[in-house]
Amino acid sequence: MINHISIGSADLAKARKFYDAALKPLGYSCLTKDDTSAGYGDADARFWVLKSARPVAPNAESGLHLCFDAPTRKSVDAFYKAALAAGGKDNGKPGVRENYGPTYYAAFVIDPDGYRVEAYCGGAA
Repeated sequence: MINHISIGSADLAKARKFYDAALKPLGYSCLTKDDTSAGYGDADARFWVLKSARPVAPNAESGLHLCFDAPTRKSVDAFYKAALAAGGKDNGKPGVRENYGPTYYAAFVIDPDGYRVEAYCGGAA
């Protein structure tokens, strides 16, 4: 249903460092970049980070978050570890979220601009 999504970043270099590291374990990479943007995906860029003078202000109660598909539970774990090492903040360690479903395995972080980011795998262990 959604073809692509873009978010703004006050510091594109810091955001690229974060997303390059965090998305790699999920099989996504930066497919296109310049001084104003970076596009991530596997075959096509579907997630964009744009240099912005006024990105969306962090708001934990807004309901806004980004969720990326992960191929395995191990890749969710690797996403979490890489995201924290690249400047992200913990927002929920990897694990099953039984309130979402018996095989809903996810990890949650906050990126350098304050966006809430999730990696999710729905497969059994």
